[in-house]
Amino acid sequence: MNGCLLALALLQQPGGLGTAVDEGVFVVRQDTLEVARESFRLSVGRVTAGGTGWSLATTVRYDRARPVIVLAPILEVNGDTMPVTLQYDVADPRQPSRVLGQLGRGRFTVRYVTRETERAREFATGNRALVLDDSVFALYLFAGWIASTESTALTAIIPRSLRREDIQVQDHGVSPTTLNHDPARLRHVIVTREGGQSVHLWLDTAGRLMKVEIPSTHVTAERLAGG
Repeated sequence: MNGCLLALALLQQPGGLGTAVDEGVFVVRQDTLEVARESFRLSVGRVTAGGTGWSLATTVRYDRARPVIVLAPILEVNGDTMPVTLQYDVADPRQPSRVLGQLGRGRFTVRYVTRETERAREFATGNRALVLDDSVFALYLFAGWIASTESTALTAIIPRSLRREDIQVQDHGVSPTTLNHDPARLRHVIVTREGGQSVHLWLDTAGRLMKVEIPSTHVTAERLAGG
């Protein structure tokens, strides 16, 4: 099912606005060492700017080293999966911060606020845009929804570093892989970041993100069984 059809199907699910359509926990590992856990919840709802879309709330706790850092973005996307609003709290004892994002006409404005400073930048969204973060993995869900068998060019907005990237996403069909050490057959999407870094996404038949792999950094995020 392509991203547009999947999005429509999720919007038509029973339960009404505010209903969670997916939630779970990713275990994040570098090589074989667990470095974080990410809890996420995807809900159907009315977005701030009007209309119906999705809200993705996720919390990643990096607590295997000091200081403990917690990343907690809440992203709203509209029915076309374009980012509409972002509220992103970063709990870092060295410099706590908040990142706010707002979609405008062809632009996504990002404000980065700390105790001492505030910075803002506007980014052209192009035809399609995503919000990504190198340390938050549930955000890749929307790349999986958008992907088709043809390589698709997208704009990725990286809010914590106030930058953008031109990326490509492509659906490579159902392929064998492993999930929590068990064999699985999942839909395989490859995101090609600037510089040639590949991010491998694995989704089930319902469009749920099951695994993210970044070979260049030896990082994987796998959904816990039952989630």
